[in-house]
Amino acid sequence: MSDHPNAGSSRRETLALFIGLFVLSTAAAAYEIAPASVLPLIQDSLGLTASTAGWLVSIMYATAVVTSVPTGIVLDRFSVRRVILFGTVALVTAGVWGWYAATSGAYLWLLVSRVLGGIAYVIFWNAGANVVGSAVAPRYRATAVGVFTASAPVGFALGQFGSPLVARAVGWPAILPLYAVIGVVGVTLFLLATRRNVPGIETATPDRTALRELFTSRAVWIVCVLCFFAYSLYLFVNTWLPSYLVDGFGISLATGGLLTALFPAIGAVGRSSSGVVSERVFGGKRRPVVVSSFAVAAPAVVAFVFVSQLELVIAAVLVVGFAIQLVTGLLFSYITELVPPAVRTTAISLLTSVGLLGAFAAPIAAGAIIDRVGYDPAFFVGGGVALLGVILALRTPEPA
Repeated sequence: MSDHPNAGSSRRETLALFIGLFVLSTAAAAYEIAPASVLPLIQDSLGLTASTAGWLVSIMYATAVVTSVPTGIVLDRFSVRRVILFGTVALVTAGVWGWYAATSGAYLWLLVSRVLGGIAYVIFWNAGANVVGSAVAPRYRATAVGVFTASAPVGFALGQFGSPLVARAVGWPAILPLYAVIGVVGVTLFLLATRRNVPGIETATPDRTALRELFTSRAVWIVCVLCFFAYSLYLFVNTWLPSYLVDGFGISLATGGLLTALFPAIGAVGRSSSGVVSERVFGGKRRPVVVSSFAVAAPAVVAFVFVSQLELVIAAVLVVGFAIQLVTGLLFSYITELVPPAVRTTAISLLTSVGLLGAFAAPIAAGAIIDRVGYDPAFFVGGGVALLGVILALRTPEPA
């Protein structure tokens, strides 16, 4: 990854940097999705409706939507190490605060603690995608960033699988500080790896002209809307699949969480392989990957309406999880290839903001649909979103 005399040391530091950021992002993602697998328990203990309980997941995305671009600007202008350290303190504080609020039955304070956790999440995500992509040689960028983005589904799988088990053992409020504390391991590795100057740890500050061109770029906004669609589908399925399995198939909440964990788990494979698929299967082209992913996801989401066997539901979960996360993993490399190097940090932050807007809206919208007319119409709407993704992806430009 480096050609200077201390290349071996640099590679070790870059690897430790990557692992540290991956663990931080995984911990934040597990904390983020943790309430989804135990929503029925949360509803019972706090006396909440489905849509109100869904806010415990969506509020983090709402926070990220608002803070993502400002966070990118901060990361451009201040020490990345200090900002990430601040994010870790914020995540741990949010976890402990959330546990206290939950055990006290204080829904509002629990919701506010999730806002603080959302700020931490967006710090880790933007910093990780920026630094990992810059710390390696250009020919490895798509693969490195794709693997880093797998931290989100890995964290989701951990949260979906582990939360019912923790809830059964010590009560559901314990899930909040548990996942947050994992971030301490990640920040320790990151700080040790960046004691010396590691390539990619500092980025260039964008000028006003470059920023103006970024925010008026048609290609950039197309990719951002595609990210909105992908995240909407991802969070819709991830948030409501456990309840759907429990209500529709009569399985236990723990089993539902285990089966739902397959969705982000296969998504981790999809994200990690996005760069390889683009390079090896489509000769380095990006648009065919995006089009194919949405085209596969559309009928697979609708299939939930028509299947009645648990085995077929699991197959649909795997197909949708891989397809949607394949495109998500690629978009974070894709957008940096459409803009000048000086604004790559801000471009990723913008992509994160728009994508997480979909993640914020989807669980709430799906919860409202489910409350009124049930799960089947919600899955039809999800298939429609994927179809819109196909149509828009056909208009996506290839990077020069």
